[in-house]
Amino acid sequence: MEQINSRIHKKASPPATNIGIVMLILVTIAAFFSSCTDDDDDDDLVGNWTKSSDFEGVARNEGVSFVIDNFAFVGTGYDGKKQLKDFWKYDSEKKYWTQIADLPGSARYSAVGFGIGNRGYVGTGYDGEAYLKDFWEYNPDANEWVQKENFAGTARYGAASFSLDSKGFIGTGYDGNYLKDLWEYNPSTGKWTQMVSLGGTKRRDASTFVIDGKAYICAGVNNGSLVDDFWRYDPQSGSWEELRKISNYSDDSYDDDYSTIVRSNAVGFASVDKGYLALGTASSLLSNVWEYNPGTDVWEEKTAFEGTVRDGAVSFTVNNRIFITTGRSGGYQLDDMWEFKPLETYDDKN
Repeated sequence: MEQINSRIHKKASPPATNIGIVMLILVTIAAFFSSCTDDDDDDDLVGNWTKSSDFEGVARNEGVSFVIDNFAFVGTGYDGKKQLKDFWKYDSEKKYWTQIADLPGSARYSAVGFGIGNRGYVGTGYDGEAYLKDFWEYNPDANEWVQKENFAGTARYGAASFSLDSKGFIGTGYDGNYLKDLWEYNPSTGKWTQMVSLGGTKRRDASTFVIDGKAYICAGVNNGSLVDDFWRYDPQSGSWEELRKISNYSDDSYDDDYSTIVRSNAVGFASVDKGYLALGTASSLLSNVWEYNPGTDVWEEKTAFEGTVRDGAVSFTVNNRIFITTGRSGGYQLDDMWEFKPLETYDDKN
């Protein structure tokens, strides 16, 4: 396995206690000074974060999430010692978690998940020894998982996924080679179809969101470098369209402040008619949050995440309410959860 993938091997054993304490102190100091210097900037930005009900499972990173009806489901991941297969259901109205049936098959992290209708789906990932391509369907009424036809692409981890028009899609990732392929899953037939590959750069640990029936993919890493190309997928035409880059690439003024958008292992999500990119890592962990307007093809910075900076988190949107939970900061796994309200004025007291 190539050198950039060395973090997989490092996860196999927990960090030494002294190193972990030092890393936590450094992360805390960095977050403190970042918050001090960003206070004035946050006052000028829109968006507010509020603490929500902690994830009830063990703290973890690189899990998966999907939404069915008005409930979110979060599971799998890595707790700093081992891969996980447990799953949890969140009721955003009553603010409580319930453990559901474990994912069958191998415990894993860096898998993908998505919801289609009244079913959830999880597949691919890494189990500590091998890349995976098995694929599972969750029935919430029966609280059971059923194995479906294996993902038709190569076994991989760090892939991206989304659902559109009652179909699921998995693409990109890493199988020993960086990837840019795209595969469509039809739950009515249980079959996979290879679609037109993503244009531009291969990548793993990319982020996606869906707005008005089209999927967007950006960020990620390829051969040790962060990527800045940005693409939109139209399921009706089965084609990709390249959008403006997410870096200060042009001579125009619209991207002059695009200095903190590129990243990997971030979370992407959508609410109403906007897309969002948050957290992740570049040269260091990031707290910046950016909002994408598909009508103008322009990004605008929002109020930074107020919790501990992290990568490998999961996000989900239920009834246009946005939540982020779990993740990793230094050698520490996290289980706190935050709700993001993009239209509210920043309030540093909640």
